[in-house]
Formats: sequence, C-alpha cells, structure tokens
Amino acid sequence: MLDLFSIFSKGGIVLWCFQSTSEIFSPSVNALIRSVILQERSGNNTFNHNSLTLQYKLDNEFELVFVVAYQRILQLSYVDKFLNDVHLEFRDKYKNELQTGRYNSDYEFKMCFDKVLKECENWAKSQAKIPKQMRTFEDSQKSKKTVASMIERKGDEKNKKSVKIVESKNLSNGKIEESSEQEDDVIAANRAKLAQKLASKGKKETKKSPKSPKAVDRVKKPRVWELGGGSRDLPTLEYTTDKDAVPNEIVADTQLVGQMTGAIKDLEVESDYSSSDDEVENAQPTAKKSGGMFSLFKGLVGSKALSEETMRPVLDKLRDHLIGKNVAADIANKLCDSVATRLEGKVLGTFETVAKTVRATLTESLVQILSPKRRVNGVGKSTNLAKICFWLLENDLSVLIAACDTFRAGAVEQLRTHVRRLDALHPAQAHGRRMVHLYEKGYGKDAAGIAMEAIRYAADSKIDVVLVDTAGRMQDNEPLMRALAKLITVNQPDLVLFVGEALVGNEAVDQLVKFNQALADHSATNDPHVIDGIVLTKFDTIDDKVGAAISMTYITGQPIVFVGTGQTYTDLKALNPDAVVRALMK
Repeated sequence: MLDLFSIFSKGGIVLWCFQSTSEIFSPSVNALIRSVILQERSGNNTFNHNSLTLQYKLDNEFELVFVVAYQRILQLSYVDKFLNDVHLEFRDKYKNELQTGRYNSDYEFKMCFDKVLKECENWAKSQAKIPKQMRTFEDSQKSKKTVASMIERKGDEKNKKSVKIVESKNLSNGKIEESSEQEDDVIAANRAKLAQKLASKGKKETKKSPKSPKAVDRVKKPRVWELGGGSRDLPTLEYTTDKDAVPNEIVADTQLVGQMTGAIKDLEVESDYSSSDDEVENAQPTAKKSGGMFSLFKGLVGSKALSEETMRPVLDKLRDHLIGKNVAADIANKLCDSVATRLEGKVLGTFETVAKTVRATLTESLVQILSPKRRVNGVGKSTNLAKICFWLLENDLSVLIAACDTFRAGAVEQLRTHVRRLDALHPAQAHGRRMVHLYEKGYGKDAAGIAMEAIRYAADSKIDVVLVDTAGRMQDNEPLMRALAKLITVNQPDLVLFVGEALVGNEAVDQLVKFNQALADHSATNDPHVIDGIVLTKFDTIDDKVGAAISMTYITGQPIVFVGTGQTYTDLKALNPDAVVRALMK
C-alpha cells in the first residue's frame, strides 16, 4: 500500500530507498523539498502533490529526512507510527555510521523495514477492531464547571444570587447529615426576601398614561440639496466621454525623471535588532541552582539535545511577539511549530542558549520565506499601476495600459489622468516614440475582451509591456471572480499580481486563500493560473508592524514584488527581507 519510502540526508544523499511501483516519484519528492523543507514550512508533516500524499519526519541530530508516499485516496492510520518506528530503528542500527558522517556506507535495511511495516499494519488492524469508547463525564467540559464558576459568569453584580455551600458529614451508616443551623439561616433569609417582595407589590399604583394627541397627517416633502443642479447641468457634469475642449496643460515635475532608472531600490526599515533579546531570554524557565565547579562547566558545554519542553516557553513568547507585529495568529503558530520541528533533537554547542538558538532559527526561516524564488517585472492596480508604469518608462520600455475596470465609476478617468501626467514626464520627443498609451472601451463592457484587444493592439504597435488594470473585488463576489478567471484564462498573462494592503493582519490569510481558491474554481482549465506575486501598498503607514508581509508570503508561497510607500510615482520599493525581519523581530 506504500508506494515509496526514502531516507536521505539534508545534503541530498539517498541512504536507503524502497519503491513498490515503477512510477517516477522524483517530481513529488523534489516538490516536497522545494516547497516545504527549504521554505521552512515543516510545521505540518503532510504534503500533497498530484495524486500522492507524502509524510515526512526530520532527524535534526543526524540531518536526515524520512519520507513515505502513498496514494491520496488511501486512509492509512498507521503512517505516523510507522515513520517514528522506522526512524528509531534506523538510528539505532546505524548510529556509529551516522555519527561519523559515513553516508556512502552500505545500509542493508530491507528486513528491518518489512518487519516494522508488518507490525504497524497489524497494530492498525487491531486498533480498528476496538470499539470506540464513549467519553466519560470526567473528560467532558461539563465536569469542569463548578457552582462558583457559573456564578462568576454573570456580569451584573446587583443581580448575583448568593449561594451557600453547606458542608455535609458522612456518618458511619452511609447517611449524610447537613448542618441544621446553616439550613435555618438560608430558609429565614428566603422568607424575608419573599415578604419584602410582596409588600413592594402592594404599594405600587397603576398610573394611566394620558391620551396622546391625534396625529396629524404629514406629507414628506422632497429634499432640495444645495448646489444640486438640474437637467440643464447634465452636459457640464458628464465625464464619461472626453470633451472637445483641450484639457489643461499638465506641468511635468522634472525632478522625478531619472530617479527610477535601473533596478528598484530596496525598502529601508529602521529598527533596533537586539532590543528584545532580554525579553526572550527571560522567557526561559530558570534552572535550579546547584553548587560546585562541575555545574559551572555543565552549563557551558552544550551536551543536551533540544526538546519540545525546553523550547516551548521561548516559542510562546516569540509567537505572541509575532502576533503583536500583525502576523496572522495561524501563521505565527505554524512558524513556531516549524522551528520546533527543525530544532528538536539538535545538540546545542558551547556557550549557546535555547533562546538565542530558537530566535536565530526563526529569523533564518523568516528571511527564507520573504526571499523571492524569482525576480519579476510586474503589473499593478490604479496608483500602484501608475508607479510601475513610471518605473518601466524610466527604463525605456513603452507601456500600454488596458482599462479593464469597467465597474467602478471614475476608474477610466483616473487612468486618463495618470497617462497624461506620465506622458508629460516622458514625452515622445525625448524617446523618439510615444512611450505610454491607454486602451479603453468605456464602462459595462467585457473585461476579458478589452484585454484581448489591448494585447493585440500592443503587438501590432510594437509596445513592450501591457499593464491590465482590473476592478477591485472581494473574494466572495462570485460574478466578479468568474470574470477575472475568464480574463486570465482567455489572455494567459505572464504574471498575475495581487494588490493588498499592509494594514491587514488575520484577514490577509483568509483573503488570499479564498482569492486563489476562487480563481482555481472558476477557471475552465485543469491547471489554473493563480496569483504569481503580491504588491503590498500603504507600507509607510504601519511603522514596524510588518507582519502582513509574512502572512501573505507564507500562505501563497509567492514573493512580494513591489512595496508602495507613498503617493508619488517614485514611492515604489522592492522588499528587503533582512530589513523586514529586523523590524519584525525587534
């Protein structure tokens, strides 16, 4: 039932491998290494690729990876136990070879493997025959509710009912004797409350409300707005079509020209990287002091392997720190679990502490997540699209902007204004050709058709880059998501960039997951084109709460291509992973 079991080092040397079919599993294993292990996403030990499910276990002491693969439709309950048992069996049998790093030795492991597999399969069959036990009352949440806890849940102090718990005495004959004096006090108090309640009812007098005057019928008059205008003002207020009059001449800000030539500058985030070292150190449980010179050297020499219990206080502190920096709570938990999986079993070196080791590993993981797997030239939306267009113009590339936002009022006019300003900054006389063009068809048209015509026009006119401006949409708006999936399927763009705000925290995860899922669901192809990268806007408004960058990159696995830091055309930066991680960890 298992298709593949492989044991290899983190350096890529295969120590032992079992394969039950002739199928080639290299793409699936490579996808696991590339997408999970190298990207520091090892919090969850299950990975799906095509029709296979791959489960893995890391051995951090000997730098080994144990991988098992089987068909996704199978429900194998013994795989976790099987991985652990094979891991222990292999370590115990070849401990000497692994300690000396002799990876080229002949590892004869087939008999042990078959033995462990048969034992685990028998264990799974025996577990399946055991009837499911009902949960006892002590295991339920209801057993943890006491009288005192239920009273404390009532927020109103005045309406709280006082409850006296009467101690009972067990007699020798098994009967229970209650304190008669306390019982009499409770009865007397209840009688006094009842008498007071009956007396207060008799004193109450019913007052009749005076008759209300007869309502006068009122007719609602139409509101007259100040400067509202009328039908005579419609021609002057119509902006959906260009007027015959020549628009006002735009004065170009020549200081902007030349600032974006070449690669985009990296984002700079000021931070004090070592400001929270003391806090993380304080998160460690203090060990009991023991006298003698031996204890001093024992604390200095790293001879103890890291475990989940020793790392948990530090990981909890770092998780709360990440959430405070606007990282989504689910992503913060996965990052800490990934660090724990990576470090479990690792032996600390001399003068190394748990806090510094965990912190350094988490920092390395964050930098790895934020580092793009490829460099891209991109597209954008609205103001950010104009910034990207300006950067392309600065590098002598002609651009066609396709106005495919046919829903939002004023979207086409906004692009017209940007095109006029960009044309003034890079006029045709300076380049020998017109550098920026706008392709528009008005409102209410099919966005996919407009994009197709714009791409065809750009190819005929030998324009270098086409930027498609689409309508902003929520991930749960099915008609708009279906239209976007159609636009992508029909036109096959080189890149699809998601424009998101740096202000969002937990919402970023839900938004990106549903957005990608909606693109896949509404696509007509078996291999849908989903998000290729992210443009993060309003990055200048969040100070050092840069957690949204981690959340978005972690959940999609795609890089943040551009970062918007202001309102001018030059306020476009490339994400600097080291600077962002410094701000995140300070």
